[in-house]
Formats: sequence, C-alpha cells, structure tokens
Amino acid sequence: MRVAVVRFPGSNCDLDALRAAARAGADAFFVWHRERDLGQADAVLLPGGFAYGDYLRAGAIARFSPVMAAVEEHARAGGPVLGICNGFQVLCEAGLLPGALMRNAGLRFVSRPVAVRVEMTDTPFTSAYSKSAIIKLPVAHGEGRYVAAPSVLQVLEDEERVVLRYVGTNPNGSARDIAGIVNRERNVVGIMPHPERVADPAVGPTPGAGVFTSVVQCVELLGGGTA
Repeated sequence: MRVAVVRFPGSNCDLDALRAAARAGADAFFVWHRERDLGQADAVLLPGGFAYGDYLRAGAIARFSPVMAAVEEHARAGGPVLGICNGFQVLCEAGLLPGALMRNAGLRFVSRPVAVRVEMTDTPFTSAYSKSAIIKLPVAHGEGRYVAAPSVLQVLEDEERVVLRYVGTNPNGSARDIAGIVNRERNVVGIMPHPERVADPAVGPTPGAGVFTSVVQCVELLGGGTA
C-alpha cells in the first residue's frame, strides 16, 4: 500500500512519520504542499510541525495549500487520512474535522510523555489496539487544547467519535480530555500526541507503532486504495 506524507514549509515530523509508515510495511513517500496530486496514495498523513510558521494561527495557512484539495477529495472518497499534532490543526482548519485547537490552558509549550486511553478501535488508525488500552505517547505543542461548541462535543460523545482521551493528566486543558477525534464517516482522524516518535524499537518501547500497522492492515483488508 502507498502512504503519502504531506510536507508543508515548517513540517518537522515528516521524516519520522514516513519512517514509521515504512516500518509498518507501507510504500511511504513525500508529497510537497504545492503538488495537486497524491500519487495514487492509499492513505495520507499530515505530520506534526509548524506549517508556514503557524502564522495567523496553527494550520490556518496550510489549509489553503494546493495539496489540500487532493487531500479533501481523498477523504470524501473514503480514503484514510491522519493528522498528527499540526496535522490535526490543519484538518480542523480545513473543516475535515469539527472544532479547533487553541492555546494550551497554561499558555506554555508542553513537551512530555502523556497517558492516553484508546476509546475507539473502529478507525483505520486504531484497529491494532485493544479498546480501553492505555498507552503512553509524547506530546509537543503550544496549541493543543481541543475546543468545540457544547453541542458538537455532545455529538462526538454520542456518535463515539472520540478516538483518544487523556487519562491522569490533561496537558493542555482540552475539553473532555479529548486527545483525538474521527469524522462521522470514520476515515479521517486527528490526534495531538505523536505516535511516530515512539514507533521505532531502536529508541525503546513502541506504543505508537499500532497507529501505522492499523492503516496498513486496514487498506490491505479493503483490497487497495481510493486515490
């Protein structure tokens, strides 16, 4: 399967994401933000970093990159899309996920491992985990506080669209301890923690590897891609 990793000016977790996808068995490749084609990708990753320097607000400019039209078309066709940290912010700015990511409640950049609970395993990026499993993933963000209107938050809960939830410590003040969500069609996922940073056994335990093995297995079960 082919996994496109989108590179924006300011992306800094793109190589980590590419290597994590390749380690899971994917043919992973980069797509520059000016491209208008995803190169027949089966799945798309929007990596962490500071796209366009996070000017205006995180993800606000990247949302208008030429490549995003292709990402949106891929998502509408049912193709798996994952936004990690800055990628989550871009997905919200693009309207592919509801809500927004705001400045951390403590107004400080947070960088440390946190515990999250896997709430849903019926998405292309969490199927390799057990439901309610608690895993430790690193976070590194200054604008990671997930916010949405009370009615939207209730819909997310009612439709079981919260994918990851902080347990123990909420590092940024996110509403309802939300660390990741999925769209209604359950193919577009956004998460704040960085699974790609804990997906290589050379650096220790690999609780993040399941995110990438999940999508490889998902696409293989479906018999190929959509883009």
